[in-house]
Amino acid sequence: MKVKKAVIPAAGLGTRMLPETKTLPKEMLPIVDKPAIQYVVEEAVNSGIEEILILTNRSKTVMDDYFDYHPELEAKLRAAGREEDANMIRKVADMAHFTFIRQKETLGLGHAVLCAKRFVGNEPFAVLLGDDIMKNDVPITRQLINAAEKYNCSAMGGRHVPLKEIGKYCTTRYEAIPGEEKIFHLLEAIEKPRPEQVITDFAILGRYVFTPEIFDVLEHQSTGFNGEIQLTDAIDGLAKRSKVVAVNFEGRRFDTGSMTGYLETVLEYALESEKTGAWLKEYILKKAEEWK
Repeated sequence: MKVKKAVIPAAGLGTRMLPETKTLPKEMLPIVDKPAIQYVVEEAVNSGIEEILILTNRSKTVMDDYFDYHPELEAKLRAAGREEDANMIRKVADMAHFTFIRQKETLGLGHAVLCAKRFVGNEPFAVLLGDDIMKNDVPITRQLINAAEKYNCSAMGGRHVPLKEIGKYCTTRYEAIPGEEKIFHLLEAIEKPRPEQVITDFAILGRYVFTPEIFDVLEHQSTGFNGEIQLTDAIDGLAKRSKVVAVNFEGRRFDTGSMTGYLETVLEYALESEKTGAWLKEYILKKAEEWK
């Protein structure tokens, strides 16, 4: 089982980030010097992914343009002696083989994954949510691929979250696998549970590896929470008919789809950047003195 394809759903309207997302996709908001979605693409590529499908909508053609070549800009940069910048732009387009599909209706994350069926074919594939930036030396997607290849099944990435927040995500039931500390046998998953539905504090968060069997589940699935085709419901159905593992992944997760999450991400990466780190630390210390 080799995972070489990935799907990045990015067709959402970004209403939590209005008004700036009225014309600019939230996935294209800058994190220091790169758009948020580039970090997601880099994670996929660094995990061994070679082909990437990005699901967009009619107002997000800017993403197609970003991951395409720009010969005119490259030529101007090279003429000005800016070879490094020209090479950087070319490298973005060369990271993987990109395909873009317009999701004509946004009917839930499960529907988005179902739209990728023709692209995926009869191969295993990864799904990386465009809102979530994951940070770790070993990419989270690579951790899931390792588990999926080891157990020859679908693998879901997740973490333990505070019980007071579990209603924003999903709750799961799982059992231990002998000899494993970070990988579990997933048995059940409930999307955005009510308090009486909460099973455990382990939630699936933004990274998945599926076998093609998920499409059969999605095609026969009724709508769920908010009247949408929920991916969590499909994962629950898949776990009830086939082996599915959950990986308590190592790394940090940033939610760039909310204003506070986006600002946290920008600050974290700006502090680590060679371009901005020293300046930002000095600025924060200066502001801290003013706040005393």
